Amino acid sequence: MPNPISQRDSFWNKIYEIARDDRRVVIVSADMGAPALDQFRLNLPGQFINVGIAEQNGILVASGLAREGKRPFFYAIAPFAVMRPIELVRVNNAIMNIPITIVGVGAGFSYEDSGPTHHLLEDIALMRAFPNITIHSTSDAALAAAVAEQSCSWPNANYVRLDRQVLPDIHAGSKLDFQAGFADLRPGKQATLVATGYMVHKALNVADLLKKDGIDLGVVDLFQLPCDGDALAARLSRAPAVFTLEEHFLPGGMGSAILEILADRGVALPVRRFGMGNPGTYSYAYGGREIIHDTYNLSPEQIAADICQALK
Repeated sequence: MPNPISQRDSFWNKIYEIARDDRRVVIVSADMGAPALDQFRLNLPGQFINVGIAEQNGILVASGLAREGKRPFFYAIAPFAVMRPIELVRVNNAIMNIPITIVGVGAGFSYEDSGPTHHLLEDIALMRAFPNITIHSTSDAALAAAVAEQSCSWPNANYVRLDRQVLPDIHAGSKLDFQAGFADLRPGKQATLVATGYMVHKALNVADLLKKDGIDLGVVDLFQLPCDGDALAARLSRAPAVFTLEEHFLPGGMGSAILEILADRGVALPVRRFGMGNPGTYSYAYGGREIIHDTYNLSPEQIAADICQALK
């Protein structure tokens, strides 16, 4: 059985394969190190630029390269890749529609031991508010590699949120549908749980717990926003209730996107969202990611109990 690989390394290994044959692919790094990036520095030095700890400048450099016909990838720790240069992303990539790929590692509580400055709980709400920017939220290494390949020809700006933790493969060997933007992982007759990123693994755990209680819960991995809303609404209509699960503040997040998709199409389904409260608070808890989740009542057991109660 192959050793598990991080989403970061899976993503950059795929980009390296493409970059060897396509000199338009250029990496712009905000002083980020990784073994997967060393191969760019050593073998493709003309396609790797380190701008230092200067995320705003990184967006400008990447956008300028795109204007000259390159396929640039800007890379930084996720909270800084999004928050620090957000106004420049708005101007260059949303208003001017300059197609770059912004890659952030450390979505949600990936940097679990670094406190709220390194937690990223607002990025989906921020990025999906902009036109001309697509969000890709990866749940495993296989999906990260598939997103990397798609990003090399994506027509508009693209934000990729990678988890820092090495996670089990969910999508290995699967054909992912980027036209739809979601993957139907499990059917379910009584309800559907839609999750994204790290929380997809927790959703599958919740479904296993509920199965023991005789509850048939479907699981959907929503890995792209915007997605095919018609297709997703049709999928969610197969069961009489919808739940959403995300490692993100609830206002404006993935669950809000689900509510909008259903409401805009006149689909009347009860929806309950699980995430970082409404409006939520920042976490100063330490002891690991699951300890932090417990403070938001997001253990698999608590979620399963809440879903069971809601279905009654």
